[in-house]
Amino acid sequence: MILRNKGSKIFLCIALFVIAVTCVLQYVFFGAKDLFITATGEIIITSVYLIITYFRYRKISDIIYQLDKILSGSRDIDFGEFKEGELSILSDRVLKLVAILNQQKEVLKKDKIYLSDSIADISHQLKTPLTAINLILTRMRKRDLSEDERMSLIRELTKLTERTQWLISVLLKISKIDTGTLVMNKEEISVSDLVKKAYEPVAVAMDLKNQTFISDCGQCKINADFQWTCEAVANVIKNCMEHTPQGGIVKVCASETNIYTEIIVEDNGKGIDPEDLPHIFERFYRGKNSDANSVGIGLALARMIISDQEGIIKAQNKREGGARFIIRFYKMVV
Repeated sequence: MILRNKGSKIFLCIALFVIAVTCVLQYVFFGAKDLFITATGEIIITSVYLIITYFRYRKISDIIYQLDKILSGSRDIDFGEFKEGELSILSDRVLKLVAILNQQKEVLKKDKIYLSDSIADISHQLKTPLTAINLILTRMRKRDLSEDERMSLIRELTKLTERTQWLISVLLKISKIDTGTLVMNKEEISVSDLVKKAYEPVAVAMDLKNQTFISDCGQCKINADFQWTCEAVANVIKNCMEHTPQGGIVKVCASETNIYTEIIVEDNGKGIDPEDLPHIFERFYRGKNSDANSVGIGLALARMIISDQEGIIKAQNKREGGARFIIRFYKMVV
């Protein structure tokens, strides 16, 4: 075991050389007197060193054995017997490394399950509109269709195509945040301008439902990325619009303190079922009062964007009926 180590071989060669030279010099200058004692002493010192080295390498072999157990997937490891200096430090570092690797293994396992579930959810969400599109195209091939029927199918096809496009767009945005490639360009922006821009995508839909949109944001400002924050607020407004009945009201107001700027989006619809409240921001979660066309990723994306900017968003029900979403952007403390 000792001679397999290059350093031990070199030491042994040097020790033998020193013993030989010492014995020669002892004999030349002092004769044979005490030559045996000198040689014996040096041999004993060398032997003691080799014995100590032997036991040290045995302990190193035990560490290697424990490492082999780790590589084979075993968690039943014990470095408790290593108490001396550098071996104790080495075993401590290995234990920390094992703990980190096991933790990463669990995280990767969870990520794998999550990815598998997400792919299944995405496939399901895309399959529904794509199947409907295929059926509509099949019907449109019929020659006996009237012009009105054809136009109705075209409108339905356009709606499904837009929904699919929106779904893919949102999923790409979520993947950007998940992979950490999203870059937020923070700047001081007016909440009033932000809400105005966020309202534009749903303006026509709200007008068709004869809904009223009220914005009361005053001069409040936040430090955030305009485009991405607009995406988040637009998704919250869209959610309120979808859960508000004909002739309902969706209101956005903002207030400011020394600590944070708060944006509140609320409606006068049915509100959120108490069982859904803890899960409302989970990806692909659809509540009991969800629309039939709801996918369940709009609010998830909103939370991801806001959280990525050190903000928070929470949902609650109003006492008088309807849902309320509270968004807070905290100010930097100098």
